[in-house]
Amino acid sequence: MNRLASLFLIAETLHFGSIQAAEQRVQDFVLDYHTVYTVPVSGMRVTTISFPSPIAAIDGALTTADGKTPGVFQIAHTKGTAYFSARALAKGATTNLNVRWNNRTYVFDLHESAEPCYSLVLRGGSEKSSALTRPLTPNRLLGLLDKAKAFALLQQYQPDVVRDVEYRDCRAKPLVTDCGDYEVRLTEAFRFPEQDTLVFQLSVANKSGKPLEHQPERLEVRVGEQVFTPSLSDLSSIIAPHGGATGYVAITGNPSGRRNGLSIKNDFTFVLSRRDAAMEAATRGFDELPTTGLSK
Repeated sequence: MNRLASLFLIAETLHFGSIQAAEQRVQDFVLDYHTVYTVPVSGMRVTTISFPSPIAAIDGALTTADGKTPGVFQIAHTKGTAYFSARALAKGATTNLNVRWNNRTYVFDLHESAEPCYSLVLRGGSEKSSALTRPLTPNRLLGLLDKAKAFALLQQYQPDVVRDVEYRDCRAKPLVTDCGDYEVRLTEAFRFPEQDTLVFQLSVANKSGKPLEHQPERLEVRVGEQVFTPSLSDLSSIIAPHGGATGYVAITGNPSGRRNGLSIKNDFTFVLSRRDAAMEAATRGFDELPTTGLSK
């Protein structure tokens, strides 16, 4: 098998834009006072928003601190702490909060949702913003993949190289996506914050008696209702009957070209993109049709 089953070239510069991540249960973003943070909040769950250091003030419309004063959202904050919590008190409720931190105002758009965010972690990182404007070239993506593969050794002998890498070890209890005739197991996850890239080590098991053919570059990584496809894939495209394969996939940014801010603590599911023999045959037949005399 080739070292890379597929490699997509990322030509556009990554940039920090407007954040719309309503289906992510755990979110992690660099602070940007030009961004409106859209946060889904439930009446049955608590959403906690954390800053790097104590918050100076919170101003909001239609909010209540004790649940007794009229309001559509309950906001809990203890003076001197770096976080606050929110809970919806009415169906379909919406409001905005303005939070003062480090002499700047950060804006949050709260809306009641059945799919709430549980935790939103905001990190100071303006000094890294220039690094995020560097194009994420194929060589840089390959470098991230190599770091993930050698993470245990690097952590032991060169810890500074992986100091900023976030790691989740699922080997003892993998996250399993059961798709009937095959299953995908997540065994390790790595997040590279500066590059806004997650790398997953996956094991795919073919439970059927037929070869399993798929397109690794079109594998779907799902978080709630959001779907991501790989920026890089190192996974066999053919798995033998009752066989298995282990490999890596990476996702960078989101489908709109902005940062995804995904936390490795999310419950990810993985769905293969199966090869459709009938469709491929039809496509080949179409490509072989005579074109003589057709206008261009």
